[in-house]
Amino acid sequence: QVQLVESGGGLVQPGGSLTLSCAVSGIIFGWYDMRWYRQAPGEEREWVATITDRKISRYADSVKGRFTISRDNTNKSASLQMASLKPEDTGVYYCNARFGGREAWGQGTQVTVSS
Repeated sequence: QVQLVESGGGLVQPGGSLTLSCAVSGIIFGWYDMRWYRQAPGEEREWVATITDRKISRYADSVKGRFTISRDNTNKSASLQMASLKPEDTGVYYCNARFGGREAWGQGTQVTVSS
């Protein structure tokens, strides 16, 4: 049974930092690309960042230079370090694992950037 469990969300002031984590079980983690998505209220879910099985990372333009994605293959986890947070970063953040035609999602964790 595949499980992705996000944690680390919360309320943070503009300019602040937060680190999200995604604990993964039930898959051969090293085979999978890991992604983070987010969904703001009333908006569609949007891609934020990817780290491939070979640890190549890519970012949406809106977060480039502020967010850092990483993975720990030994502990089967992925993280998203977020800095210089803006109110427009507010949303539910989802962890995603993808390999070939297989895909799994976490339940999401809320991030709210507000003063």
